[in-house]
Amino acid sequence: MKIAVVGAGWAGLASALALTKAGHEVTVFEASPTPGGRARGVADEHLGMLDNGQHLLLGAYSACLDLITQLNPGVKQSDLFERIPLHLESANGWFCLRTPNLPAGLNVFAGLWSARGLSLRDKWAATRLVIGLRRLNWQTEANQTVEALLSLYRQPDQLTQRLWIPLCLAALNTSIDQASAQLFLNVLRDSLGGQKNHSDLIIPKVDLSTLWPAAAASRVQMRYRHLVRAISVSSKHVDIDSERFDACVAAIPPYALARTLVTDADPYASTTLKQALLAFRYNAIATVTLKLEQAWRLPQPLLLLDEDPAQGHFGQWVFNRSLYPDQLTVVISASDDHLRTDRDNFIAAIAQQISSQLKHRPDQTLPMPQVIAHKLIIEKRATFVAQPNLFRPSVQTPWPRLLIAGDYTDTDYPAVLEGAVRSGLAAAKHLLSVNFML
Repeated sequence: MKIAVVGAGWAGLASALALTKAGHEVTVFEASPTPGGRARGVADEHLGMLDNGQHLLLGAYSACLDLITQLNPGVKQSDLFERIPLHLESANGWFCLRTPNLPAGLNVFAGLWSARGLSLRDKWAATRLVIGLRRLNWQTEANQTVEALLSLYRQPDQLTQRLWIPLCLAALNTSIDQASAQLFLNVLRDSLGGQKNHSDLIIPKVDLSTLWPAAAASRVQMRYRHLVRAISVSSKHVDIDSERFDACVAAIPPYALARTLVTDADPYASTTLKQALLAFRYNAIATVTLKLEQAWRLPQPLLLLDEDPAQGHFGQWVFNRSLYPDQLTVVISASDDHLRTDRDNFIAAIAQQISSQLKHRPDQTLPMPQVIAHKLIIEKRATFVAQPNLFRPSVQTPWPRLLIAGDYTDTDYPAVLEGAVRSGLAAAKHLLSVNFML
């Protein structure tokens, strides 16, 4: 078959690879000049290769890890990413939770009970929650928020602030008062509740395009800088603008698909799907890269930052940049409220936040050097708001020749890269199972 894939993000490229391997003629349309979608490399004249957002993978993300391995034959994993057992530590050193080398399950409880900065009450409460949710197979009510779940299990404020809120923001990019408890539990189920190495933190050392999307793009026919304006679907074919294909995987954001989808077949189904696509709301993610006067490393690959909005301390996580020892990356999830802040003051406050919190650590003897350059990248629609009872469409549509893929589809995960890849693979698998009369 002649198949179009619209969008060269992680979902689209995963789908395109699977379809190409099955022997089909695949063309990928991408509006930008670079593969990877919202997880791609970006060149900067002052800072080198950046990512358009700092991403953290988990050991449970098997679909992503399989693609990284397949597309980097002969390359050591340690050259591509840093993999560490779960280690959450605050920049000021007051909180630290790490899982020891013990069998699955025991490692989580040992990590909780040896954690620094949690009271005995906090540790009992966290243990009670994990045991209770395991007994329920990590299931809860569909309409429950993370905040309501934590209240139900009587989680103390200190534990919530130091552990559950950072994990929820990192996984769902949604505040606990809005976030779906079930989506949060799905991530905990596959990480804390999975095999021992499933809770590992995986931090890319190379830019996200180099990690695997660039290699994937080299194996398929790419049409870069082609903004698709119309996906026209009929019972016999799919037209991408004026070019005819036998089928299509649309791997673009929901608002873009709603704008480009055209069909005369089943207008009611078309209207219903478009309404669902337009119902998604979005949260931003801000990523700040700081170039320092000289090389300077954090004591850990990533550290939690304490927020203090009154001082402009909005940073939540700070990362070492493996390839650039004189650079740090700061992530601010659910950052819509900060987009109107004066940028120079914003950057200065973030730098001050890191410096002031790290100076409390006995293992950080050298003060943070001056910031001599910076880059602020804001993805205004980085992820959908992961609220309870959110309708998320299947990869299948009312038209057998059109499949959709993306982290917004019904993947069982929030808007994470693993969900995007799984969605792309599911779309390809379904398309390959259909026997079209060509």
